[in-house]
Amino acid sequence: MSLGKNNYTPQLESSGQSSLSNRALTIPNLISLIRILLITPFVVFFLDKEYLVATIIIVVSGISDCFDGMIARKFNQESELGKILDPLADKLTLLAVGVCIVVVEPYFLPIVVILVAKDVLMLIGSSKVVKKGIIVPKSMWYGKLGTVLFYVSVTFIVLVEVLQNAEEPIVYISKETGMVISMVLLSLTAAVMIFALIMYAKMYKGIMEKSESGDEHSASITE
Repeated sequence: MSLGKNNYTPQLESSGQSSLSNRALTIPNLISLIRILLITPFVVFFLDKEYLVATIIIVVSGISDCFDGMIARKFNQESELGKILDPLADKLTLLAVGVCIVVVEPYFLPIVVILVAKDVLMLIGSSKVVKKGIIVPKSMWYGKLGTVLFYVSVTFIVLVEVLQNAEEPIVYISKETGMVISMVLLSLTAAVMIFALIMYAKMYKGIMEKSESGDEHSASITE
């Protein structure tokens, strides 16, 4: 897949028209709201060291995130509100997980800082795109890969914490080994997130240049 800027051609919204429904009460939107509501019990259980329950909550949230997109596309329930709620649920969940894991393992802080910086910069970029009247599309593979690696890193760190506090652990992982593997995962996650930020920055730049030149086609982003 070519990543050159010539591939990024924006689609301008015509006044009063949109390819998305303006309905608010849709199944995908309800799922996104539920995911946002699940953040509070996750934080409570995680900080109470009920890691198993907290992990189940995040897994449920992640699975429902997969289904809401499928439902929206299959049953034509994509909406303007959904374009806001879905990424908002993603980012709030990621932030909550990041803050919680920093409380347990402070060395995770640089990854959370990179994650927050990436989302803030993308929010600024997408707001400029929207002001131009351009439809902000879907996420790219490198954005999704960064998110997946983030969750893998968090899951491993929590797993090590659970095993080290268990009276009879199924698998023994020493603190030193756990630290080395965690740092490798965190470094890889940081590298992918930085790469994603650079690629999204190039994409936004391409979109803005295409819109200023008057081209009216399609583009891609959000996560």
